[in-house]
Amino acid sequence: MRGMIEEITAALGTNGLILRGGFLFPDHEGAPHGASGASAKSVLLVGQAGAAPWPHFLRWQQQQPQAIANPLDTWSRQIIGDVAREFGARAVSPSDKPYLPFHQWAVRAEGLRPSPLGILMHPRNGLWHAYRGALLFEEEIALPEPCEAIHLCDTCVDKPCLKSCPVDAHSTDGFAYQPCLAHVRGAGGGPCRAGGCLDRNACPYGTSYRYPAEVQAFHMAAFAGL
Repeated sequence: MRGMIEEITAALGTNGLILRGGFLFPDHEGAPHGASGASAKSVLLVGQAGAAPWPHFLRWQQQQPQAIANPLDTWSRQIIGDVAREFGARAVSPSDKPYLPFHQWAVRAEGLRPSPLGILMHPRNGLWHAYRGALLFEEEIALPEPCEAIHLCDTCVDKPCLKSCPVDAHSTDGFAYQPCLAHVRGAGGGPCRAGGCLDRNACPYGTSYRYPAEVQAFHMAAFAGL
C-alpha cells in the first residue's frame, strides 16, 4: 500500500498537486460511497502548498477552445479524476453538491486549526495552501495518525491579519462578507483586486509559499464575481 501512496504522490506531482494526508472512516460514520457505490473506508486529501499548480493550470487553460466557467475547479476535477481512475478511487471536489465536509476532513487529515481568517493555519505553509479534492477508496489504507500541528496563531501576539483590511472584514466576530465584497468591487478596492486580501498577506508565517500577485488576483476576481 505504501507503494501505491508513492505512485499517487508521483502522479499528482506532475501537475503540482500533493497529498494532504488522510484517514479511515469509522464504521458508524456513514461515509460517502467509493468508485463502485460501496461505502468508502479511506480518504486521501489532495491539494497544494504555495502556487505550484499554477503554471500547469495556465497551460491547460490556454489549450481550451473557449472560456469556461470555474476553470480552476474544472482543471482540478480533471487531474484528480484521472488519478482516481488510475488507482480505483472515486474523486470528489469541495464544490460538489451536496457538499462534503472537506473542512472537517482537512482538520482530521493534518491536525490543523483555523486562523482568525478561517483558513486553516499550516505550520510550514502558513495560509498559503489549499485543498482541491479527495480520493475515496473502498479499502482501508494504512496511514499514520496526524500529529497535532503547532498552531502558529497561538504564538502571534500582534495579529496583523485582523488589522490590515480597510473595512475590518475580519474580526473575532467572524467574516463581514458584504462589506468585504463591496470594498473589493468599489473604487478603493484596487490593491485587493490586484494583489489579494490585505489581511491574508499581512500574516507573517509561510511567506515563502505566498501566492504570486497574479494568482491572488485570479482568486479575488472569482470571489467578487469580477
